[in-house]
Amino acid sequence: MAAEDATTLALLNFYCQERLYSHMQNSALDAIRKYGSDPVLVFFKAYGLILEGSTSEAMRELESIKNDEIVHLCATMALIYAHKKSKSQDREAMQELDAKLKEERKSAGDKALYFAGLFLWHTGRHDKAREYVDRSLKMSQGSIESMVLRAWIDMTTGREAHVKKSGKYFEEVLKKSPKHLLALLGKSKLLGLRHNYSGSLDLINEVIVAYPGFMPALVEKMRLQLALRDWEQTLDTAHRALTQDSNCLEAVRLEILGFLCREGNYDEAAARLGELIQLLDRFEPRNADVFHDYCQTFARLCGRNPQVLQQTYTMIERSMEISPQAAEYPTEAGYQLLLQGRTKDAHRCYKNAMKLDETSVVALTGMIRCQLLEGSVEDAEQQLEFLGEIQESIGKSAEILYLKALLARKKNKPREEIIELLNDASQVHFGSLKGLPLGSAYFTQLNPDFIMDIVKDYLLYAPTEPQAAGQPVSPVLQRCNAVLDPITQAVPGLVDSFYLIGRVQYLMGQVDRAQASLQKCLEAKPQFADAHLLMAQIHLHQGNFQQSQQSLEMGLSYNFEVREMPLYHLIKARAMKKMGQVDECVKTLQAAMNLAGVKKRASSAARRNKGVTVSVTDRASVYLELAEAYREKDSQHEAAKVMQDAIHEFAGTSEEIRITISNADLALHRGDTEQALSMLRNVTPEQSYFVQARMKMGNIYLNHRKDKRLYIACMRELSEKHPSTETALLLGDAQMTIQETEKAITIYEQALKKNPKDSALASKIGQAYVKTHQYGKAIAYYEAALKTGGQSVLRLDLGELLLKLRQYDKAERHLQLALEQSPGNDLPSLMEHTKLNNLLAKVHQKANKLDDAMLALSKARDLQARVLKRVQLEQPEAAQTQKDLAASICSQIAKHCISQQDLEKAAKFYKEALVYSENDSKAMLELSRLYLSQGALDQCQHQLVKLLQTGGDNDEATLMMADLMFRKGTYEEAMFHFQQLLQKSPDHFEALSRLIDLLRRAGKLGEVPGYLEEAEKTSSSMDPGLSYCKGLYEWYIGNPTAAIKHFNMARKDSDWGERATENMIIICINPDNETVGGETFENVDTNSVSAVEKADNDQSAVHTANRLLKEMSSALSIMRLAVLQNYALMAKKNKSDIEKALSGFMEMASTEQQPENVPALLGVATAYMMLKQTPRARNQLKRIAKMDWNPNDAEEFEKSWLLLSDIYINSGKYDMATELLKKCLQHNQSCCKAYEYLGFIMEKEQSYQDAAYNYERAWLYSNQSNPSIGYKLGFNYLKAKKFVDAIDICHKVLNVHKNYPRMRKDILEKARMSLRT
Repeated sequence: MAAEDATTLALLNFYCQERLYSHMQNSALDAIRKYGSDPVLVFFKAYGLILEGSTSEAMRELESIKNDEIVHLCATMALIYAHKKSKSQDREAMQELDAKLKEERKSAGDKALYFAGLFLWHTGRHDKAREYVDRSLKMSQGSIESMVLRAWIDMTTGREAHVKKSGKYFEEVLKKSPKHLLALLGKSKLLGLRHNYSGSLDLINEVIVAYPGFMPALVEKMRLQLALRDWEQTLDTAHRALTQDSNCLEAVRLEILGFLCREGNYDEAAARLGELIQLLDRFEPRNADVFHDYCQTFARLCGRNPQVLQQTYTMIERSMEISPQAAEYPTEAGYQLLLQGRTKDAHRCYKNAMKLDETSVVALTGMIRCQLLEGSVEDAEQQLEFLGEIQESIGKSAEILYLKALLARKKNKPREEIIELLNDASQVHFGSLKGLPLGSAYFTQLNPDFIMDIVKDYLLYAPTEPQAAGQPVSPVLQRCNAVLDPITQAVPGLVDSFYLIGRVQYLMGQVDRAQASLQKCLEAKPQFADAHLLMAQIHLHQGNFQQSQQSLEMGLSYNFEVREMPLYHLIKARAMKKMGQVDECVKTLQAAMNLAGVKKRASSAARRNKGVTVSVTDRASVYLELAEAYREKDSQHEAAKVMQDAIHEFAGTSEEIRITISNADLALHRGDTEQALSMLRNVTPEQSYFVQARMKMGNIYLNHRKDKRLYIACMRELSEKHPSTETALLLGDAQMTIQETEKAITIYEQALKKNPKDSALASKIGQAYVKTHQYGKAIAYYEAALKTGGQSVLRLDLGELLLKLRQYDKAERHLQLALEQSPGNDLPSLMEHTKLNNLLAKVHQKANKLDDAMLALSKARDLQARVLKRVQLEQPEAAQTQKDLAASICSQIAKHCISQQDLEKAAKFYKEALVYSENDSKAMLELSRLYLSQGALDQCQHQLVKLLQTGGDNDEATLMMADLMFRKGTYEEAMFHFQQLLQKSPDHFEALSRLIDLLRRAGKLGEVPGYLEEAEKTSSSMDPGLSYCKGLYEWYIGNPTAAIKHFNMARKDSDWGERATENMIIICINPDNETVGGETFENVDTNSVSAVEKADNDQSAVHTANRLLKEMSSALSIMRLAVLQNYALMAKKNKSDIEKALSGFMEMASTEQQPENVPALLGVATAYMMLKQTPRARNQLKRIAKMDWNPNDAEEFEKSWLLLSDIYINSGKYDMATELLKKCLQHNQSCCKAYEYLGFIMEKEQSYQDAAYNYERAWLYSNQSNPSIGYKLGFNYLKAKKFVDAIDICHKVLNVHKNYPRMRKDILEKARMSLRT
C-alpha cells in the first residue's frame, strides 16, 4: 500500500511543500499505476487539483474515497476546502460535510487522524494539525510516522518553543529507525533553520546514499551548498540532478541563478529561461505561483538586462493568464515594466492591481514611484502621507522610506533629511534579510536593483573628488560601501554593482581597490562606457595621463554617445591641464559648454534634449574647470566672467556653495585672502558643502595667515555646528597638526565613546601616543581597549608597537592570547588570524626563536590558502592584496629555510611566492640569489632575465646579472651591465666598487680613473662611497698608503664603513701584499729600508690593525672577525702568537656547519708555513685546490693557490706551480704576484725572454712602483740582450729609489757597456 511506502509519501509531501501541484498529481498517478487506486494516492491527486483550481474534478475524486477508513477524515476536510475554493459555494453541502466530519472524528482510527493532521498541516492550520496528530500518537502508542509528522508541524510553526521540541522528536525517531526518510529530511531542515548548513548537508548526504533515486534529496543538497556559498558544488549537484532527471525545475533554476549571480552571463541565462518556461508550461501549466515566484528572483538579479526581462515578463504574463483575479501578479508586472523603463505601462499595471485589491500596499507603492518618475510630485506626496498614517499597522517598509527620500529630493529638502531617510530605507531593507540563507528567497528579498537605486541617490550627496590621504572618510561613502558589499559578495556577476563600488572606493581614496573592481567590471562587460570613464578618472588621479586618454578613447569606441557627456570632456580637459596643454584644455571645456543641457538649467534643457541627461553636478564642474583653466592660462578676466556666470546659473541649487568655494579659491590665487574668507564665512551650517567651506577656511588660517588659534577655532566651530564622527576626527587631526596631542586624544576618545566599534578612530588614539613617543601610554591604551572588547586592528597595532620597542616576550604573550581563539569561518576572521600569525613570526624571529617563527609562518600560510579560496568571490577587489600577502609569507618561510641551510625547500617556497605574485621582484631576486649561491647559473640567469623584462630598471637585478656573468667568466658581459648602471647613475657607488673589482680581474685597471672622474662630477668629493671606491683602486694598483687614506674617509659611514675598515685591517696586516708564509722571495732584499726599520713599521701597522679590529667587533660577522684577529696575531711573527692563531683557525675549520671553510683552511696553512711545517701546510692547500672556486672566497682562493705555488717552486715542481699560477690569472688577470712567480720560474729555467714578459706584466700591474720587480725585469732584459729596455727600467726604478741595491752596478752599467761593445 502507498501508506506504507515512505519514499512515495515523502515525495508527495515535498512537492506539496514546494507548491508544485502538477508534480504532486503526476507522482500520485505514477504510484497509482504501481499500487492501483490507493485512497491515499487519490487523496493527494485530488488535493493537487484543488490547489490548481480544478475543484469540480477534485471533488469527484474525493467523493470516491470519502468513506475509506484511512482517508475519510482528510477527504471530508478536503471536500470542505474545495467547496470554499470553488466559485459557486454549496453551503448546504458544506454544512452536511461539516456535520459528517464532527461525527466521524469521534471514532476515527490513528491512521485517519494522521492523514487528517497531515492535510491540516499542509493547509497551514498548525494548531489543529497538532491536535489530530497528538490523538493519533496516543491511539498508536507512539507511532513513528505520527511522531515524525508532529516534529514537522512543530518545526514549521515559527514558534521557538515548538521548534525546540521538534528536535527531540526527530532524535527519538532516528534512534528507533536510523534511516527514516522523513525524519532525516526533517532533522536536516531543522539544522538548516539553526544555520548549521554543514550538519544539515551531512544528513542529506546520508539520504542520498540510502535513497539514491530520491530527487528531493539532491534538490535540498543544492540549496544547502548554495547556503554555504559554494557555487561550484551547487552547480555540480545541479548537473547531477539534471542527469538523473532532465526536467528538474530546481536544478534549471539554480543553473540560471549561476549564470546571473556568479558569471553575469545574461545571454545564456535568457536562453535557459526560455527552456525553463517550456518546462513550466509542460509540467506546471496551471501554477501561477511558480511562474510568479521564479520570475521575481530572476528579474531582480539581471541588472535590467532586456533579454532576461523579456523572459521574466513572459512568465508573469502566464501568472496573470492563469489567475487573472490575483492582485500580486499585475503588481509584479508593473515592477518589471519599471525595470524596463516603461513607466506609463507600469503605472497602468499598478492601477489594475489596485482595482483587484484596494488594500495592496505594494501596488500603491508602485503607483507612487511611477508618479514621482513622471513628475506628479503633489499626487505622490498625498499618497505617501496616507501610507505614512497606516505605516504603524503594516510596519516599516524600505520601499516607502526610499520613496520619501525621493520625494524629499524632488522638493529640494535639506541634505541631512534625505540621507537620514536613505539610511532608514537601507537599514530596514537589510533587516528583512536577517536569518535568510543564500538562495532564491534571499536573492528576491535582497533585490540588488533596489539597493543600487539607493546607492545612486546616496552618491548625489557624496564628495565629487577623492578623499585626500589621512582625511576621514565621508559617512555617505562609508554607508554606500556597507550597502554595496553584500551585493558584490552574493551576486559577483552583477557588473553594475562593481562599477558603483569602484566609484565609491575611488571617492574614498582607495584607488587600487577601485581599479580592481573596475577591472572585474570591464572584463565582464568591455562595452561599459561609464566604467571606462571612471577608469580614466582614476588614471588621471594617479598621474597616468596617457592611460587616462586611452581609457577615454576605449569608452568612446564602444559608445559614441560618450562625446555628448560632459564628464568625457571634463576628464579629457583635466588630463590636458595636468600635461601643461592649457590651450587645448580650454578648447575642450568650451566644447563641453556647448553641449545640450550644460549652459541652460536642467528643467529647460531636458525638454529640448531627450537623449543624455546632464546632472547639475557635471554642469557645475564644467563651469568651474573652465574658470580654473582660464586662471592657469593667466586670463583672469575670462576666469572671473565664467565664475560670475556660474554664480548666476547655479544660484539656489545644490551646487551654489561649491561655486562659492571655487570663487574663494580664485580670490586666494589673486592673493585676496580677506575676500576668500568673507565668501566662505557666508556658508551656513544647514547648507551643503559647509564642511568643505570650513576646511578651506581652516587651511587659509593655517597656511596663509599662519594663525593656529583661528585655525583651531574654525575647526572647533565646524565640529560644534556640524557634530559627527567625521568633523570630530577633523578637529582631532587639526590638534595633531599643531602638536597639541593631549587635546587631540581627548577629542578622539569622546568620538570613540559615541562610536565604540570604529576601529579607525581607536587606532588613531594609539597612533597619537606613538607619534609623540608616549609609548607607555600607547601600550596601556591598547591593552585597556582590548580588555573592553576592542577591534582586531588594535591587536595588530599593539603587536607592532611592542615589536618596535623590542618587548618581544610581551608581544608574544599578547599575540598568543589573541590566537588562542580559533578563527571563525568568516573571511575577515581568517584574514585577521593570518596577519596575527605573520606578526608573531616576526616577533619570534627578532627574539631568535627560529623554530617558533617557522611554525607561526606555516600556520599563516595555511590560513592564507583558505582566504585565497574565498576572497575572489567574496571580496574580489582585495584578491591581489591577499595574493601579495601569501607571496610575502612564502618568501619569509624561504628565508628561514636558507638560514637552516635547506636550500631546496627555500627554492620551493620562493617558487610558490611567484605563483601568487608572478611579478614579485623581491621574491624573483631572492630566488636568483639562491640559484647563484647554489651554482645553478642557468636558472639564475633565467630568473634575472625575467625580472629585468617585467620589472624594468632594477639595480639589484642588474648587479646580480653582472655577478652572474663574472662567475661564468664572461667579464665583458659583466662589465656591460655595470656600465649600463653607471651611465644612468655615475654615482651608483655599489656598482662602481664592483666594477673596479671586475676591471682588476679583467686586467683593465687603467679604465677605472675615467669612471671615478664621472662619479666625482655628480657627487661630493667627500662622499664616503666615492672615497671607498678611490681607496679600492689605490689598493689594487699597489699604493697602500693612499688606499688607507681614502678608506679612512669612508670609515665612519653606516653603509661603507664596515667594508672600508675591513680593507684597512687587511692592508695593515700585509701592506706590501706579500705571500704570507711564502719562502721563494723571502731572502730577496725588496727595499732599501733597513730590516730594523721595516720590523718597526710592521709592528706599528699590526697595532693599528688591532685597534681597528676592536672598533669593528660589533659590526663584523663572528667568523670574519675571528679570521682577521688570527691574521693580526700571526703578523706579530712570535711563535706563541702564531700557534694561538693556528689553534683558532683549526677550530673554525673543524665546524660541521662549514666543512669547506676556505679562509680558515688558508689560515691553518699560512700558520704551518710560518712555523716551518711545510708538509702540513701543503696538505691543507691541496684541499683548497680541489674545491670549486666561488666569488665570495675569491681572494682566499687566490692566496692559497699562490702559497701552494710557492711551495711547489721551492720543491722544484715548476709544472705544478705553473698550472696553479695560470688558474690565478684565469680569475684575476691583474694578479701581480702570479706574474712574478711565473717570471721567477722562467728565469730559473733560463728562458729569459719569457721571464722578461711575465716580469713586464708584474711591473705593469704593480703600477711600476715595486722596485724588486723592476730589478728582476731589468735583470732579465739584460740576460735577453734587451739592453735599451734594461736601461729604461733602471732609470724608472732609480728615479724613485735612488739607492736601490745593486741596480746601478749589476744592470745599468753592464747594459751600457754591452751597448757600447
